[in-house]
Amino acid sequence: MSTMTSVPLIESEQEFLDKVIAEQGGRPGALLAILEKAQEHQPRKFLPRETLEYIAAKTDTPLARVYSVVTFYALFNLEPQGKNTICICRGTACHTRGSRELLQSLMFKLGFHNPEEEPGDKIALNTSDGNYTIRTVACFGQCALAPVVEVNHEVYGHMNEQTLHREMKHLGRETAKK
Repeated sequence: MSTMTSVPLIESEQEFLDKVIAEQGGRPGALLAILEKAQEHQPRKFLPRETLEYIAAKTDTPLARVYSVVTFYALFNLEPQGKNTICICRGTACHTRGSRELLQSLMFKLGFHNPEEEPGDKIALNTSDGNYTIRTVACFGQCALAPVVEVNHEVYGHMNEQTLHREMKHLGRETAKK
């Protein structure tokens, strides 16, 4: 877990986690719910190492199991996220309908160098100003709507470059208001 960001747990964070753990009380899927609430509570929407260690200790769950859950589900983040997240599907249907070009265009627009040199299959890149995170997923399971892009947890089907740039402009105005 050496690539994880480290953020010391303050007392109020421990109290929050204790409350969430107590609310779940050993229910089926409790670990998922605890992790989800812990991530949502973080301003940059990620799970620092200390949070995972604390949850493992308090729930009497091996840290390896907690880590395996976090790394299995795409909704969990081990690094701080941007204020806005744009996630592009790289599944076969989306790829054949232009998701690669959408990804390259978005990377170029946000200032990433050499967008034609696509990174590996799964990416998570943050802009230097912390306003955006670009992510890819293997599949959203919405193949009939390909290409699919998720913007701040809202799924858009039949995405094209013009619509994506319009959403980016909207996000830019919303980010400026905050």
